[in-house]
Amino acid sequence: MKKGLLIVVSGPSGTGKGTVCHELLEKTPELAYSISATTRAPREGEQDGVNYYFLSKERFEQLISEGGFLEYANVYGNYYGTPLGKIEERRAAGQDILLEIDIQGALNVMKKCPDGLFIFLLPPSIEELERRLRGRGSETEESLARRMGNAKKEIGIGRKYKYVVVNDTVENAVRDIKSILAAEHCRVEGNEHLFEELEKE
Repeated sequence: MKKGLLIVVSGPSGTGKGTVCHELLEKTPELAYSISATTRAPREGEQDGVNYYFLSKERFEQLISEGGFLEYANVYGNYYGTPLGKIEERRAAGQDILLEIDIQGALNVMKKCPDGLFIFLLPPSIEELERRLRGRGSETEESLARRMGNAKKEIGIGRKYKYVVVNDTVENAVRDIKSILAAEHCRVEGNEHLFEELEKE
């Protein structure tokens, strides 16, 4: 059986990763979502086990010591991580898995899963990125300045990824990602079984 894709979507804070991934999942029902764990407090409307697994710092650090994460990182004083769970088991069964993680986490996954499909999400402009961050209503001027400074540094890291998608509109970003997935599924590498079946006949 063909192994499922490990699709990693990341980008600077405020780029719209969550919105794009939510819409991608809505339009691609066969795609499974890997829920991340975090020690940060839930934002309004977020649910445990749906948006994130919200863990205490103590529980998170216990899982780290047990090797329970594919990757984890400390971002702005909070832990974020990808529980190992059944990711490889589901991929072995042919299911595509979507990870929406920060850039630091994605770089760690690149080392452990070089066969992953890494997609970097960019804002259409720095001005639009700042507007989106302000629109959250959860940033102080100090935290906004820090996030903007980090975003400018992080944008250059996108060159390490396999694909780049500009999130000018959610619809366009989702369309581009779906096109990437379709192309990846048509690669000769990973589809050797198709040739083998025909060559037997």
